[in-house]
Amino acid sequence: MLNIALYHPQIPQNAGTLMRLSSCLGVKIDLIRPFGFLFNDKKLKRAGMDYISTSNYEIHDSFELFCEKYQNRRLIALEANNEHTHHNEFIYKNDDIIIVGSEHYGFLANDFSKIPYCVKIPMLPNRRSLNMAIATTIVLSEAMSQLNLFPNN
Repeated sequence: MLNIALYHPQIPQNAGTLMRLSSCLGVKIDLIRPFGFLFNDKKLKRAGMDYISTSNYEIHDSFELFCEKYQNRRLIALEANNEHTHHNEFIYKNDDIIIVGSEHYGFLANDFSKIPYCVKIPMLPNRRSLNMAIATTIVLSEAMSQLNLFPNN
């Protein structure tokens, strides 16, 4: 199963939005502590609406515990300062985990060094980054398209 993971999420609206996406597309979402908000935050609930209860999510107390659980799965970081694009240059697998860094600082260097794969979304010059929830959705959509994983209606 394809997963998305949020590394040290800081903005509850982004986490709620991606939990809603998780529920709607049937993708598991992993949330890696520390968070910049309380998990019962009303902004998280507002963005996630009633979809949080139907989202397949798991909370991990640390990046180390997350890596230990998924040691046999391929981790793919979404990082703006990378040479490989999320499409055309990267072939996704069914058990990949697309991991997006903290909205405030990306990844801690020591943790980032443990993620063997990395992709970026091509952007116009002089643009720093996209919103974390939007960027995750773009890359997830490419992976699901390659793997033909969108739900059939």
